[in-house]
Amino acid sequence: MINIFGRIFLRGRSLCLSILNKRLRAEFLGIKHELEEHLQAINENTNEITANYEYIGEIEGKLDRLGERVDQIQMFLESKLAMPAAQRNRFELKRLNRMEQRVFLVIYTLEEEKSGVTYYDIAERLGMSEHLAGTYVTSIIEKGVPILKRYINSKPYLRLEPEFKTLQAKENILQLSLQEFGF
Repeated sequence: MINIFGRIFLRGRSLCLSILNKRLRAEFLGIKHELEEHLQAINENTNEITANYEYIGEIEGKLDRLGERVDQIQMFLESKLAMPAAQRNRFELKRLNRMEQRVFLVIYTLEEEKSGVTYYDIAERLGMSEHLAGTYVTSIIEKGVPILKRYINSKPYLRLEPEFKTLQAKENILQLSLQEFGF
């Protein structure tokens, strides 16, 4: 009887091992399947990266050709206008002192409100005499800032040359800060 129970017990044990073996195989097959899916995704991503790299190479080639074309156009324009593009947009400026900077900023900001700025406008805004305002304007002009004067009834009205004003707005070539001066 012990012999019979021993065989049944051993069969039960081998039955448990058989079930355990089947479950482990199923789990490992599942893991293998997942790893194959990851490998396939990696290969697809590699193909996509390769395609993007080739596309970027094409774009770089096109940009190089476009740059060459722009250079050709610039050389053509320079030959027709007899002046290099860099010189057309360059202003020879000397550094303005602090008071000249304030006078310039008054002209720059008031020009937006009025068609022309007078010495009186500058003097009133900065608390100085009209004569002193005129002296500062002359000094600014001598330092290379293109201020245009238009006389109406013997009274000068000032404004900045439009190209210079645009360049100042874009690149701040005088290196001024409106906040520093309270504008």
